[in-house]
Amino acid sequence: MQAGTQTNNTLSKREVEIISWIAAGKSDWEISQILGISPKTVNYHVEKVKRKYAVSTRVQAIVAVLKDGLI
Repeated sequence: MQAGTQTNNTLSKREVEIISWIAAGKSDWEISQILGISPKTVNYHVEKVKRKYAVSTRVQAIVAVLKDGLI
């Protein structure tokens, strides 16, 4: 499977929101403060995005989401 090829339907609103903050350079802790959730929850959503796109890094996830036009 090619990187950037989504394996599971679409991203949730929260996943898009978090990957957008990651793309803007925010850390898990900073995102957790902005959204009022724990850093562990932020990481959970990032990992879900990575699995959905079958990629292994955050940068690859950002590129895949950008290619899909979601951010």
